[in-house]
Amino acid sequence: MRGWPANLNEGPVGLRPLRLRDAPIWREVRIRNAEWLRPWEPTNPETPLFRSGLAPYLSMVQTMRREARHGLALPWVVTYDGEFAGQLTIGAIVWGSARSAQIGYWVDKAVAGRGVMPTAVALAVDHAFFNVGLHRVEANIRPENTASRRVVDKLGFREEGVRRRHLHIDGAWRDHICYALTTEDVPGGLLSRWRASTRQAFPH
Repeated sequence: MRGWPANLNEGPVGLRPLRLRDAPIWREVRIRNAEWLRPWEPTNPETPLFRSGLAPYLSMVQTMRREARHGLALPWVVTYDGEFAGQLTIGAIVWGSARSAQIGYWVDKAVAGRGVMPTAVALAVDHAFFNVGLHRVEANIRPENTASRRVVDKLGFREEGVRRRHLHIDGAWRDHICYALTTEDVPGGLLSRWRASTRQAFPH
């Protein structure tokens, strides 16, 4: 896929491809943030919530690497000051006449509120639009997830309505609000708009 693999940076915030050797730190961060993430994490209705072993991570990385090779996903680790701080994936990529995708993300509670995730999302969306060649990116977020909704609100994503019982989350089918951007919404790039809109944006 054009534009992949990719390493992106803005100040102390970075995006880099997932690596198998991230498994121990991924496990440590996920266990420490289990209660913080549990209400928002997609789950499989047929499997238990939150397993703490390394197998789920290794399986996920292998799946996402395969999807990236086939042009179906852009799976990144989010770093802050060079340290593992979360994940961000642009996935469910559809080519042809759609050129659309969905973005999902989570961040370590220890660095939440520092502008890390809005910066990471802006980096990822700009790369998806202007290097990979996508036209539309959606973020589907539970109405109760005020932290994630603040991220897209800060970045100027357009609210497009509610998707009823859209994903299985924390043991049940949950409604999600659909937010979206297209390339026409950010002709100068999302990162430049984020820099201009808030003092939280990092120097470049």
